[in-house]
Amino acid sequence: MSFDYKKEYKEFYLPKNKPELVEVPTMNFIAVRGKGDPNEEDGAYKDAIGLLYAIAFTIKMSYKGNHKIEGYFDYVVPPLEGFWWQEGVHGVDYARKADFCWISVIRLPEFVTRADFEWAVAEATTKKKTDFSKVEFFTYMEGLCVQCMHLGPYDDEPETVRQMEEFAHEQGYEIDITDMRYHHEIYLSDARKCKPENLKTVIRHPVRKI
Repeated sequence: MSFDYKKEYKEFYLPKNKPELVEVPTMNFIAVRGKGDPNEEDGAYKDAIGLLYAIAFTIKMSYKGNHKIEGYFDYVVPPLEGFWWQEGVHGVDYARKADFCWISVIRLPEFVTRADFEWAVAEATTKKKTDFSKVEFFTYMEGLCVQCMHLGPYDDEPETVRQMEEFAHEQGYEIDITDMRYHHEIYLSDARKCKPENLKTVIRHPVRKI
């Protein structure tokens, strides 16, 4: 049976729909950075997702080719995630989607080295005749955070965020979003196939002691 990060690390991917504190370790990701409204048809965000999944599946299917990754085991490609911010805005202003800056990411299994990642980029570039120069190997140490499962449309996230902030304060913490610590979302639903009211999104904010 394929290793499924969502099931094996439920504390990071399947929190309850009420706020909780979590310590998140350093992880490596496939990443693409960009700006703009994620809902824009044929926009930069949708292009980024295509690039991410191409590299993710090149690595996942590497065992069928000549490039053998040391320590490889069969796994389910982890869910799409995103780090979001807006210049000059504390937190996120959902009414100004065109001002979004983002890093769209997919988690890499621990056995994938930077050299394996670079092989995958070269392999995908050759096979798909596509420019993957925007794709990067991204390491992120998130640390202590407050998180919550958000149920419903993305535009309804502010209420969940409010509850997270309130909970953090009750526990003696405050939200610590900076130019190095981001508003973080993990997408457990495919927005193309799922009704907005059924969407499941993990929202995570870094915190620090008050």
